[in-house]
Amino acid sequence: MTEIQIRKGEPVDRALKRLKTKLEMEGILEEVRRLRAHETPKERTRRKARAAAKRGKIRYRFTLPKPPVAPGEAAPAA
Repeated sequence: MTEIQIRKGEPVDRALKRLKTKLEMEGILEEVRRLRAHETPKERTRRKARAAAKRGKIRYRFTLPKPPVAPGEAAPAA
């Protein structure tokens, strides 16, 4: 179960914001919203495809593509 410690003198609304942020980062809110109503097989497929596309974008963004090697040139030594 997710929990946060309220700091001394911290306003309640700020503690709630920290809790909400933590729940969002862990994906709990998204799962609760998803389980709230029935999900058809088509919706499940679309959701999984969107998640895979998002992972792919992040993976592509943080991996540098290698420059292409022109024909006839030797590949640089690693």
